Amino acid sequence: MTEQSTPTGREEALRAVPRPDGTAPRALVLGATGYIGGRLVPRLLAAGYRVRVLVRDPARLAAFDWGDEVEVVAGSATDAAALAEASADVDVLYYLIHSMAQGRGFEQADLAAAHAVADAAAAASVHRIVYLGGLHPDGAPLSPHLRSRVEVGEVFLRSGVPTLVLQAGVVIGSGSASFEMIRHLTDVLPYMPAPRWVRNRIQPIAVRDVLHYLLGAARVDPDVNRAVDIGGPDVLRYGQMMNGYAVEAGLPQRPIAPLPVLTPGLASHWVNVVTPVPRSIARPLIASLQNECVVDDHAVDELIPRPEGGLTSYRSAVALALGRVEADTVETSWQDAEVTGVPSDPLPSDPDWAGRTVFTDVRVASTTASPERLWAVIEGIGGDNGWYSAPLLWAVRGWMDRLVGGVGLARGRRSRSRVAVGDVIDFWRVEKVEPGHLLRLRAEMKVPGLAWLDLECDPAPGGDAGGAGSAPGGSRYRQRAVFFPAGLAGRLYWLAVLPFHGFIFRGMANRITAAAEAPDSPAATAASEASTSSGASASDRS
Repeated sequence: MTEQSTPTGREEALRAVPRPDGTAPRALVLGATGYIGGRLVPRLLAAGYRVRVLVRDPARLAAFDWGDEVEVVAGSATDAAALAEASADVDVLYYLIHSMAQGRGFEQADLAAAHAVADAAAAASVHRIVYLGGLHPDGAPLSPHLRSRVEVGEVFLRSGVPTLVLQAGVVIGSGSASFEMIRHLTDVLPYMPAPRWVRNRIQPIAVRDVLHYLLGAARVDPDVNRAVDIGGPDVLRYGQMMNGYAVEAGLPQRPIAPLPVLTPGLASHWVNVVTPVPRSIARPLIASLQNECVVDDHAVDELIPRPEGGLTSYRSAVALALGRVEADTVETSWQDAEVTGVPSDPLPSDPDWAGRTVFTDVRVASTTASPERLWAVIEGIGGDNGWYSAPLLWAVRGWMDRLVGGVGLARGRRSRSRVAVGDVIDFWRVEKVEPGHLLRLRAEMKVPGLAWLDLECDPAPGGDAGGAGSAPGGSRYRQRAVFFPAGLAGRLYWLAVLPFHGFIFRGMANRITAAAEAPDSPAATAASEASTSSGASASDRS
């Protein structure tokens, strides 16, 4: 049987059912900027739903092609006023929020948000709640994060609003944390020491099948109020999943040695070192693998028909994910999740600095390259392209950050060439983009203070911007690092790194402008090609 293609939402079994008055139903998505939510929203739109999203930072929607096609309510899942506004006149509410990366107190935070959303949905007479929970065995001790997902599902099932809880295990798709963990462990290690749970049975599911069930959940009978398991066609041990990945990636099979002493905490440290997945995310993922997670019943088949082409096998899901990574077409990624505990306030304007301690490092360089060429290099910075200066020192800073529980440099980028507000670039997050002019990055590494990095390009004063290649007038590059120290520790930190700034930041400015001038610059070439193909793709989609 041919396996299904990614659901578009236009499939007859998934299309929206009009209201009695003939108008399109409205779907509210909480978690729309997350890994699953960012993929579900465009499919809901294609299925004929009017889509509303509740987001803390509406600016992050600029990263999505569908950002201007949805209704937007600004607020959090515990903001009663925002929830009331968002829930009004809603047919189906999708709850795709889980504080997996949050530290101590996450269970209370999860329950508080679930109760607030359940109350708002009931008050607004929402017709249905759909919640994506976790696959788990009945009657067995669960990890705190998996237990929290079960508790959240129970809140919705008791809310008085008909609820369908879809309980999924390991989700495999380009950009998923589970896939990235398997991918990097297998790529890096020729021999794998692993915890005993590596022998547990798991039923992974392709992200495309998760999307199919989420879309189908909006159409189930109005009296359905229950939890159901969803999974792919394969039941595997974790070790088999790693070696299944190895086969699809063209790698030799990896010998795996289960070790009884490798606890979830120790294993998460190990994953933190070997993969880009930080310990805060690795630990709950690993802890959930201590239980065998297999579909106990297939009641979902009575509610939502399976995809026309059948469910996607594990190895096919891996092959599809690898293809997306290679083609630089990863739709959403775990990388884009907010880092808990890291301030997200925007950079204050310069006049607001009056009376505050702030340190800056400003570099300006001129280049014969056109602003378009210079911007292409700026837009492709980080990830595989690096930071154009002192790679060893950047790597050391990344390792230091990982050792203290930070995200490190290994997160890379979702796209090798395109950037949008909310994107991750190594241990920075894109805070502001003015295409062709400014890229502002906010630090998410562990620092005693708040830090930003601005990269700007403009036509050279009095010059002519010219075309995409070198132009007589050239352009000007401006680079500014801004640091607001927190107390004495922040001041000492700045003084400690100050001796390195001379050659790190000066070298960075010089090499970025040199890369813009080079006719065969990989970063600039890739960015130019991506811009062209992106325009063509947008035209095709429309």
